[in-house]
Formats: sequence, C-alpha cells, structure tokens
Amino acid sequence: MKLPEPQSRTFSSLISDIETGQIKIPQFQREFVWDIQKSAQLMDSIVKGYPIGTFIFWRTKERLRSVRDLGKIQLPQPNDGEYIDFVLDGQQRLTSLFASLKGAKITRENGKEDDYAEIYLDLAADEDDHIVTIDIADKSPESIIRLTDLLYGGITLLTKYPAQYLSAIEEYKRRIESYNYSIIQIREAPIEIATEIFTRINVGGKPLSVFEIMIAKTFDAEKGFDLAEKFNNLLDDLRPLEYETISDATVLQAVSIILEKECQKKVILKLDKERYIAIWETAVDAIHRTVEYFRGYYRIPVSQLLPYNALLVPFAYFFSKHPDKPIGEKQKYLEDFFWRCAISGRYSSAVESKLAQDIKRIDLILEGKLPKYDWAVNISEKFIIDNGWFSAGRSFIKAILCLYAYQIPTSFIDNSIVNISNYWLKQANSKNYHHFFPKSYLKKKNEDDFYTNHVLNITIVDDFLNKREIRAQAPSKYMNRFKDLNPKLEEAMRTHLIPNLEEFGVWQDDYDRFFEKRAKLVSNELRKRIIPQEIDQDPVMVLPEEYEEIDQ
Repeated sequence: MKLPEPQSRTFSSLISDIETGQIKIPQFQREFVWDIQKSAQLMDSIVKGYPIGTFIFWRTKERLRSVRDLGKIQLPQPNDGEYIDFVLDGQQRLTSLFASLKGAKITRENGKEDDYAEIYLDLAADEDDHIVTIDIADKSPESIIRLTDLLYGGITLLTKYPAQYLSAIEEYKRRIESYNYSIIQIREAPIEIATEIFTRINVGGKPLSVFEIMIAKTFDAEKGFDLAEKFNNLLDDLRPLEYETISDATVLQAVSIILEKECQKKVILKLDKERYIAIWETAVDAIHRTVEYFRGYYRIPVSQLLPYNALLVPFAYFFSKHPDKPIGEKQKYLEDFFWRCAISGRYSSAVESKLAQDIKRIDLILEGKLPKYDWAVNISEKFIIDNGWFSAGRSFIKAILCLYAYQIPTSFIDNSIVNISNYWLKQANSKNYHHFFPKSYLKKKNEDDFYTNHVLNITIVDDFLNKREIRAQAPSKYMNRFKDLNPKLEEAMRTHLIPNLEEFGVWQDDYDRFFEKRAKLVSNELRKRIIPQEIDQDPVMVLPEEYEEIDQ
C-alpha cells in the first residue's frame, strides 16, 4: 500500500469522473439520505468559497459490488483494467454535489421524489445571506436563477436578466467552476485495509461485518456473482424448509472451512476471489444436504431449534466431501458428534477455533473412524435437572427441545401433527411451548420457580391447545377432558415423552413424580445418541455461560 496522496479536482474534472463511472459508491456505504435543503446549503458553502471537507477515495482495479449509480442516477461502468475511485468518505456530499450540479431527480426509498433542478441562486442576496436556496416563494423571478441554468444556460438565457445581476451571475458561475475539491486518494490497498479505513472514519457508525466486506470483495459482474444476491437466493430456497434463519456468518464459515479447514475472520478475508466463486455451488449444495439431513434423520423441523447455527458448518464440510447419505458407522459417529456439541455448550465461545479443531474430527468420521474428544458430556438425570432452567435461547435447552421434536409431537385433542414454526419459536412464551403443569397452577402450590419453569415441564403443542384449552388448569382436569375427546390420547402422549399418564403422576397432579420420570426418560434418549468415552466418566461438568441467551 502506498501512502495517501492529497489531491484537488475542479468542478469539471469531478463531474466528468462521476459521469464516466470513474467514481463509484461501494456497496458497504449507506443509502443517500441528505434532503434537498441540506444539499442546497452545501452548494451555498461552495459559492461562498467555504471548505466542505475532504473526500477520501480508494483507487483500485478491483471490481467490487458497487451501487451502480449516485442517488438512483444511472451511470456507466468503467472498462475492465481501468482504475476506479471508490468513495470511502464523502458519499453524501458527493451525491449532493452531483445531483445539484446536474439538476437530477432522485426518488427516495419511501417513494418521495426530490427535483434538484429546483435549486436556485438569489442574485439579490448579500454575502451574509443564503445565496443558494430552494425557498423562492417571496422572490422576484428576475432576481433568481436555477443553478443548472447558471452553469449550462448559455448567453441567450443569461442576458435576459437585468444588468444589475449580470456581474453576480458571472461571479457565481466562476466560483463554482473554479472551486477546488480536496481529495485524499488511497492507492494499491487490499480491500480489508480499505474497509478498515472506512470503519475508522465512520467511528460513530456500525462497523462493517465480514459479510459486507466479502460482498464487495467477491463481486464479479462478468461471472454474474453477487454474494448478497446468492445468499438471499439460498435463504429463499431454505425458507420453505423453515431453515431461513441461518446467518450470513455461518455461510461464510462453511465456505471457508470447505476451502481452508479454518474460518477465522482473517482467513475468510484472505480467501481468493476466484476460488470462492468456484466453490460456492458446492458449498450451497452441502448446506442443502445438511439441512435435509437435520430435518430427516435428526427430525429437527426448523432452524430455530438448532442448538447452534455453527453446527451446520462441520456437517456442510462433511457433505462437501461425502455427497451420499451417511450410513452405518459414519451415521453413528456423526450423531455422537452432533449431540456432544449440542449438550456440552461446545460453540458458546471461540467458535472459529473450535470449528477448525472439529473439522479434524469430521475427517476421521469420513474415514470411518471414531474421533477422540477432549470435552466431556454429562447426560445423567441430575445434570439435566440441575441445568434445565427453561429459556428459549439456551443451547442445552434447544438440544432437549430437539429430542422432543424428534418424537413428532401430536395434538392432545386429535393426534394431528403439531406445526412447529420458526416464527413461533423465537421466544420463551412461544405458541409452541407449553408447561405441562401450568406455571400459574404450580405457583399456587408454592413450587420453586426454577423447577416450575424447567425444560422437563415443557411440551410442544399448537396454539389452540396452549392458549384456549389448558391455561392454568391442573393436568388431571384438562387431560380428563382430552381423554373423553381423544380415544388415542395415550398414543399422543408418547410423542411428548410422557408414555404413561398413570406412572407419570398426571392423574394425581403429582409434579415431583412427573418431573423425575421425565428426567429419566430424557436421559435415556440422550444415552441412545452418545457413544461413551473415557472422558465422560467424570461427572463434573459445567456448561459455559449456559444461563445466558446465545446469539444465533
């Protein structure tokens, strides 16, 4: 990278560079938001010779995903191999300048249109007044002139003005056309440096995400590759499968892991553009296969139930190397891996480094070998009881909910399959979550809140059942009513891991017995999915930050 170069450009040079596509707005810049009044004030400063700040340009031959226009004004693309100046600082001022000097019409996001041809100069104004204005209601027509007419009107138009204003017209035109715009040009810097400069300049704004940087870095007009568009297409494909909540960070990690077996930020930012584009379809196919596998084999119907988004990454890596559905030992080893990660808080911290470690384990599974693990899992009844405080964002709770969803829960009323929705599962008071022993009922019995609001007291039901039919009633009361309505009630309850209402103390409203029986059953379900290792013999295990909501 060369040292920044201070420069200055005149009106004609700056406008020409914009019109020919030499100057572009990178995608990571925000939309043009200045209103026409603020733009007029900027032009007033130029007419008076005031400084308007320095523009910072990043000069490069890279072709980034850029806004193809300034303020919705269509502009050409420069030829391949030519330098482009991407605006790192000064986008609002530059767009205001261009729109004002060209008299453009700009349509805002809300549909409102601003006509920049309606910016005028008040020829009768003193230097201390606003010379450039949009308010002409009380002005004499012969004392005002459109900014665009001043610049491009020609002698015939200008000579129609009274002689007393001709010197002002000539002076104001000279000032605008001779104004020197201050520019600092950053040359031959990689995109990660350019975006870091942008972020530091905009210290009060939101820092650029790795995904935003990669959108810019991987854009290729010739190959039709636009990462933002590709990611949105992926989400559109996953939406019917209810896996559209997968984050852009997870997709970036998956691509990076497939390419480099690592996914730290610095690794992602150094990924070769051509390799990234070439591997994209393979990565997307692997993500699709992962989602199909999670939905089919683990019966996780929606992405909101995943203990971690990051679990998609090692599985996408597996399916990028193994296009067929895993069977036999590989299937068992993958299941063991999934549940070890899900119930141990594996990806609660240092996600990138742990993913890199786990890819080595996936490589062993690909070879048909059982990996060794350096973290223990505890699936005892006591551990589940001690760590089961219910909060929809906790990975351990989501793991247990995945067990519940695996049973394909059906309605207490008519055995119809419960619809589990991403929309409903975003919060702890979701329409899908039901405390089998209602909290308000247990509160009257002075039960401890920790054990009242516990995952062992949760069933997954539909909205109608949860809000209208159960409410705060004792289980024996509302279940007796369902027993009359549904002759196959016992069959339905087995899909909720409550296989025997009598043994589970439901008819006696015995919460302690229900709690203990369900803890044992959940423990047994987990035991079916874990392949024991020596490290698991130590019962001491603490979930990392498991009482905090995890950021998906």
